[in-house]
Amino acid sequence: MMKMNKSIILLSGGLDSVVSLATLKNSHNIQLALTFNYGQKSFEKESNAAKLIANYYSIEHKVIALDWLKDITHTSLVSEDELPDLEIENLDNSKLAEESAKSVWVPNRNGVFINIAACFADSYSYTHIIIGANKEEASTFKDNGPKFIDSINLSLKNSTNNPVKVIAPLIDKTKNEIVKLGIENNIPFNIIRSCYRNTKKHCGACESCNRLKRAIISNNRDDLLKLIF
Repeated sequence: MMKMNKSIILLSGGLDSVVSLATLKNSHNIQLALTFNYGQKSFEKESNAAKLIANYYSIEHKVIALDWLKDITHTSLVSEDELPDLEIENLDNSKLAEESAKSVWVPNRNGVFINIAACFADSYSYTHIIIGANKEEASTFKDNGPKFIDSINLSLKNSTNNPVKVIAPLIDKTKNEIVKLGIENNIPFNIIRSCYRNTKKHCGACESCNRLKRAIISNNRDDLLKLIF
């Protein structure tokens, strides 16, 4: 008898992880969502969004504290440094996008998250770990690209006793396409949290906000802008 899928999702509460959850919830039997606290400024809003989303999709939610990760990084996501803003018209400017990415880089973040999820998978026989890596962010964050996914899957073959595979359903998709998928799958756009800042609503100025905003505008859904920003 073929082993039944049982999956974990890395759930930040943002667009990519929520769309990944919505598209694979049933086919991959997603049962557990992990959210990580590494001291990011937006953690309170992210964790609240992730909890609400996990409840919405009726899956278990756990928060994993990574205090040590905050201590070894100088990223503006956790430090007192000002977070960078990136205007919509500059999102495709490779130089400015790389500068923004460098400012918010957390050392080996996705590698750490996946390996922690793999501990759960190894102990409780989960077959898949789902991550919201995508084509648009892979242009500046190398841990969002297919080479990274392939490499970590090779590593997991040699570091777990129970076979587990990382899958990234959005790996070949832009934000425009991801928002379209979100609309088609009726995700709760009023709950998601993609902002780098700890403001009441999305700040609308950081790179993450403007990538989401541009994608919503491209899908002709100005009504969603009013829900989020």
